[in-house]
Amino acid sequence: MNTAIQPKKNPAVPKLDTYITQQASELCGVAVRALVRMYDPEARAFCHCIRRSDKGDLVEGTSIRYAATVLIGLAEHPESLVREVLHGQSADELCSALIARLTDDSELGEIALTLWAARALNHADAALALQALRAAKPQSCEAPTVEVAWSLSALVADANDNARDDDLANQIADRLMRSFNDETALFKHVPFDVNPSTMRGHVACFADLVYPIQALSFYYQFANDSMALAAAKRCGQRMCDGQGPQGQWWWHHDVRTGQCIEQYPVYSVHQDSMAPMALLALKKASGVCHADAISRGLQWLEDSPEIDGSLFDKKADLIWRKVARREPGKLVRGLQATASKVHPSLRVPAANTIFPPTYIDYETRPYHMGWILYAWSDRFASAPKTS
Repeated sequence: MNTAIQPKKNPAVPKLDTYITQQASELCGVAVRALVRMYDPEARAFCHCIRRSDKGDLVEGTSIRYAATVLIGLAEHPESLVREVLHGQSADELCSALIARLTDDSELGEIALTLWAARALNHADAALALQALRAAKPQSCEAPTVEVAWSLSALVADANDNARDDDLANQIADRLMRSFNDETALFKHVPFDVNPSTMRGHVACFADLVYPIQALSFYYQFANDSMALAAAKRCGQRMCDGQGPQGQWWWHHDVRTGQCIEQYPVYSVHQDSMAPMALLALKKASGVCHADAISRGLQWLEDSPEIDGSLFDKKADLIWRKVARREPGKLVRGLQATASKVHPSLRVPAANTIFPPTYIDYETRPYHMGWILYAWSDRFASAPKTS
């Protein structure tokens, strides 16, 4: 194929309730089947990833935060599906194990996602996870914006009284909103009160848009804070305005100008779950529907022009992680960040030709499958078919 990406002519954009529902059902099915392979019932742990090798598609490592994300995704699905994924165990059993593993050294992300899962499940020990979150001080600690947003979602995503801390939620929301650039409608990679990296402080990644949109949409429904909703709406519109011509959700953005700094990698999780769950949360809070953008994102996953195919590998029954450049390390990302730091308009020329984005990362992670189940849980009254 040509190294330069050739846009397809006038792609049709199906409606939300037809194409998206069909794709969501298929995605949920593959997510369940992948998670069954990713779970170790004896260790009560999800792996870090499945990675393709000369010996096959093999399970590697373990991850607390990925397990917590899976539980968030499973919380609204039927018990029969949960026990299928967890090899007969219950979500409460796994959640208890995750809470027990929290320590003083746990990262804010692990704590926040574990609390979110515990509250979503109305777990009896959710207060222990809340205690760990309070100790981590998400309203002031040096943590990425993403983890601060998770902390807010953990406290306000579920309308129950289990392990609530309204004052802490308000403080975190204030910190998140003060990290919003009103001129460009983007959130900083680290909160406003944390010193950014010298060369990358102006760079925000796609996750820095998704999770604050989601968290502030939840917070609006929790606190009726119009400023939170306004920030979420503006960032959501900016995100959709910057979507690639074939539905790609681009990776790095300049907080100072709002422009894309580096397009690749394009991650499958952004296309089929992270962008949809943020935009659907925004729709629920505001009524603003970005169905066309969601559809285009799913269409890219189904037919990616960069690879003349799809990351959805139906033979392997897995969704691979990303399409990336064929480059040594993260060379182009580093060069683009440095160039744009020198001047906002500077970019590495001919990057798509010199380092074509045709590399497939043959890896898949449990959190991706968890977010699929979470993003589309409201669209199903019963378990998706898994066979």
